[in-house]
Amino acid sequence: MIVLAREAVFRMQSQSGDPARHTIFALGLGCERGTPGDELIRLAEAAMEAAGIGRQALSCIASLDVRAAEPAMMAAAEYFAVPFEVFDAAKLAAEKDKLQTPSDIVFALTGCHGVAEAAALAAAGGSSRLVVPKIKSARATVAIAQGDVYGWDQRFAAGFDERESRSSQSDSGRWQAISPETAS
Repeated sequence: MIVLAREAVFRMQSQSGDPARHTIFALGLGCERGTPGDELIRLAEAAMEAAGIGRQALSCIASLDVRAAEPAMMAAAEYFAVPFEVFDAAKLAAEKDKLQTPSDIVFALTGCHGVAEAAALAAAGGSSRLVVPKIKSARATVAIAQGDVYGWDQRFAAGFDERESRSSQSDSGRWQAISPETAS
């Protein structure tokens, strides 16, 4: 399981040294205990197709902390080769106003009004918006949020090299670590 802290911030810079905006996509996941990994992965791929993005575009997957050790979640993190971030129910509950499909039933069970949508939004940051609202299978839910960042934090940088090696596109930018105090 990969759970990363937000201690270091990275900024992508062009050759000229100017900060560049970077669009990130976060995949929010929810599932019942015992959900098969392939069910969750197939549903996630359907959401990515609906969003018009490929695997290399994902920055991370995210879910509710009580599902952190769920085998389907771990299978998805391994399959997509991106960081897996988990949030407590209070953090996900704070995303309620941005949810497209809030549920009182989910709130009664988890303490937040939606897992997949809220996790995607929380992982994509304060400027995030849903690009694929919750879609469901028999035992799982997924959603995709997009966020625009100028700073870059380590949870996204961790999988960057591997994703870039899978991509046919080259990037002329370079990574530079900066302190959180100088990040804007």
